Amino acid sequence: MSLKDLLDSSKDKTLSGQKWHMLRQAIVKRLLSAGNATIAELSSELQSSVPTVTKAVNELLPEGYVVDLGKITNSGGRRPSLYSINPTCAYFLGVEVSIANMSIGLQNIKNEFVSIELGTSFVLENTQDSLLEFCNLINSFIEDSSVEKKMIVGVCINFSGRINSMEGFSYNYFFSENRPLTEIISEQLDMPVHLENDTRAMTFGEYCEGVVDDEQNIIFLNYSWGVAIGMITDGKLYYGKSGYSGEFGHSTIFDNGIMCQCGKLGCLETEISGWSLVNQFKAALKEGKQSKVVLDESSPALQHHTIIAGAFNLEDTLCVDLVTKQSEKMGRYLSILLNIFNPDLLVIGGDFAQLGDYTLLPIQSALKKYSLGLVNRDMKLKKSTLGRRAGVIGACCVIKEKMLSPLINN
Repeated sequence: MSLKDLLDSSKDKTLSGQKWHMLRQAIVKRLLSAGNATIAELSSELQSSVPTVTKAVNELLPEGYVVDLGKITNSGGRRPSLYSINPTCAYFLGVEVSIANMSIGLQNIKNEFVSIELGTSFVLENTQDSLLEFCNLINSFIEDSSVEKKMIVGVCINFSGRINSMEGFSYNYFFSENRPLTEIISEQLDMPVHLENDTRAMTFGEYCEGVVDDEQNIIFLNYSWGVAIGMITDGKLYYGKSGYSGEFGHSTIFDNGIMCQCGKLGCLETEISGWSLVNQFKAALKEGKQSKVVLDESSPALQHHTIIAGAFNLEDTLCVDLVTKQSEKMGRYLSILLNIFNPDLLVIGGDFAQLGDYTLLPIQSALKKYSLGLVNRDMKLKKSTLGRRAGVIGACCVIKEKMLSPLINN
């Protein structure tokens, strides 16, 4: 029986069988939600006798749901054993897709990676062949891991753009009016599939395993090729009514006549983003400005990485100047969000976050200048600690939350 089956249903319909199954469930739920415990602690919390809990735990041990961590010290008397959920009783697969590559990670139930591949070569195209190649790469990753597919509870796949997580549709890639993309991919992978917006998954990754401490109201900025935000309110991911919250980069702000990738004119991304940075860099060279950086015209979607590296590694004057000016602008428009939402924490993530102070200091300076002092005073500003792994970690956390939380809390 899988962990999901154990938490989801009862095989025995007799009254005594149901009670016994519910106790086993309760023990596993307690270890999943609150962590390690002794028999005495389980007995007290679950209001069941020590002999009964001991018998149930002794059943769960050989079945692979629970492990004995050994004896612990106490104030006196017999030393009790400490029990934990078995890390290998369930796994969660996270996949992040970008224009030029994809990253895949497999975590156990303790949020530990058993396998992870970052930046696997993959060209995202809106074709059936691209979708099949994508699914084949995921299946190959699973086959190369040491984990049986039946032990993987589910997979969360992150795409950029408009994602309807509730219904399983992606409106930017692999869209079909007839069937949710989750159904199509699920058939190829033979497991439950959940779709998530990439920025929202990164936000949840930082909340679960990253820079977030005890903050419950958070704005996460994904400052990369494009620009988007993820929000957590009262400890929960914020989706909005239709699930499309966070499209900060497509706010029409500038009267510059520049066409955004979304089709509108003057979006924030037209002057503050990875792709606008590339355009600004090329324009500066045409004006006669000098740089040590040479762009690879064969990989347009990666050119902003080259400029970012030029600022960070080479301290190239033009690259530093362009990044600094963009980040100061970013801080100005982020101040609007601060004034509206008054968050506990603002996290700067995405490709530009790797620049550290080149990005953070101009943003911080602009926030102080343009946001209300009462709002800014007790808000924290932090850089993402998960870096390139944020999306994969977030995807694993999302699918774990989606699949297990309803079972644990029912």
